[in-house]
Amino acid sequence: MKALRFGRHAAIAVIAAGALALTSCGSDNATNTAPGGTQTAGGPKVTGTLTGIGSSAQGAAMDAWKTEFAAANPGATVQYSPDGSGAGRKALLDGSAQFGGSDAYLKDDEYATSQTVCGPDGALNIPVYISPIAVAFNLPGITDLKLDAATVAKIFRGEIANWNDPAIAALNEGVNLPDLKVTPVNRSDDSGTTTNFTDYLAAAAPEVWTDKASGVWPASLQGENAKGTSGVVKTVTDTPGAITYADDSAVGGTLGVAQIKVGESFTEISAEAAAKAVDAGTPVEGRSANDLSIKLDRKTTNEGAYPIVLVSFHVVCSTYDSQETVDLVKAFENYVVSEEGQQAAADSAKSAPLSSELAEKAAKAIDSIKVKS
Repeated sequence: MKALRFGRHAAIAVIAAGALALTSCGSDNATNTAPGGTQTAGGPKVTGTLTGIGSSAQGAAMDAWKTEFAAANPGATVQYSPDGSGAGRKALLDGSAQFGGSDAYLKDDEYATSQTVCGPDGALNIPVYISPIAVAFNLPGITDLKLDAATVAKIFRGEIANWNDPAIAALNEGVNLPDLKVTPVNRSDDSGTTTNFTDYLAAAAPEVWTDKASGVWPASLQGENAKGTSGVVKTVTDTPGAITYADDSAVGGTLGVAQIKVGESFTEISAEAAAKAVDAGTPVEGRSANDLSIKLDRKTTNEGAYPIVLVSFHVVCSTYDSQETVDLVKAFENYVVSEEGQQAAADSAKSAPLSSELAEKAAKAIDSIKVKS
């Protein structure tokens, strides 16, 4: 398949939105919805309740989207529980939520299940949010370090025990590294952020990271764990010497963030740098024509690209049992991928707005959602 190309300002993150299982696709909460979708929160009005579960990395963006959409659509409510990407995909497929937010597109077996739930074309993975994943650490007096993939992998495998280890020192000449225990902190829940982080490690440091990419952290590895993005960030903030991986929008305060080696240079984390990495992405094969799942190139050597990036999706059904649900899903999702919605996410979550090309593809995918025949 021809590779998808995204502009320099291609957006980060995606939220999986609105799919119902066999039993719940028909028993939706949407009522009195106006026909058709809308490109902004202030377009044709809809009412009803849309319930989602999923990515905690999308939390800040989702808060903004919910607020603006509800303000422009009195009587419309979007409920969202940031329980993790795995929980979001599961909720989409078992009918306990109307949409799922996921930092990883549906796996092949999940997509096969969605064809039973959502019709022959299955669920649609629609990118809505693109964000870099920060390697964040708590070292008193130090806010900037340089790390390469192999060193990051060794840290999270417990093979580097102290911060003044020669491997870290070799990458950070002139930095007074403390003789302090390294405490890696991972997500305890099934997480799309973990999927993207371990996918990077498995691709960029295969000689060290011998586990496959997964949303579930390897049980054999030692370290602390916490639930959700906010959980790992709080644990690291409270623990001198701790290090974690988390959506960049959630990292702040006294925590430092590592520059990552790409090719022969080090790249600082930013939305634009993440967009550069997404620019090298290609479509996932074997999906419907309107599915926008993206496979990232974690081994890119493009200068200025930041390869530890997540594309977060709204996963929605291609068909629903009622026109009311179709109208509400289309209205919300069209707002999310609109310039207005993407700017709201950028302002609240430091994400990059979707490129015009990707936004156009997303709008086309959303427009294809219809009532089951």
